[in-house]
Amino acid sequence: MGLEMQIILQLLLATFLGGVIGLEREYKQKQAGLQTYSLICLGSCIFTLIGLEIFNVLTYKSGFNSDPIRIIQAVAIGIGFVGAGVIFRRQSGVEGITTAAGLWATAAIGVAVAVKFFFLAIMGTLLTLAILVGFGLMEERYFTD
Repeated sequence: MGLEMQIILQLLLATFLGGVIGLEREYKQKQAGLQTYSLICLGSCIFTLIGLEIFNVLTYKSGFNSDPIRIIQAVAIGIGFVGAGVIFRRQSGVEGITTAAGLWATAAIGVAVAVKFFFLAIMGTLLTLAILVGFGLMEERYFTD
């Protein structure tokens, strides 16, 4: 398989996995849903792919040593700012923390797809859904007034 086809499949997988999580958020009628989660996963995949390609070009062609981990770190920090923007303090309590955490996990899934950790990305998606759906139901049933 050619490099371009591999990249296309990685981008499609990242978009799909983010979308799966986004669908759950849409079902719960949250502000961040299908589009947001798809874009977060896709964007983190793209940034990571760029970082890996820069690493390959600089290291193998010019002899300059770069660190692709910095791109992954920048994705994690950047998504932290996005997540902070969805957290609101209200008189009834704090809202948006689960959305922020979900966006952060979704960004990590996009990074996993970019570095070809496909099993990790799929398991991360399934566990994220299990937390949002299963633990959400448990919280509603046992921990709310």
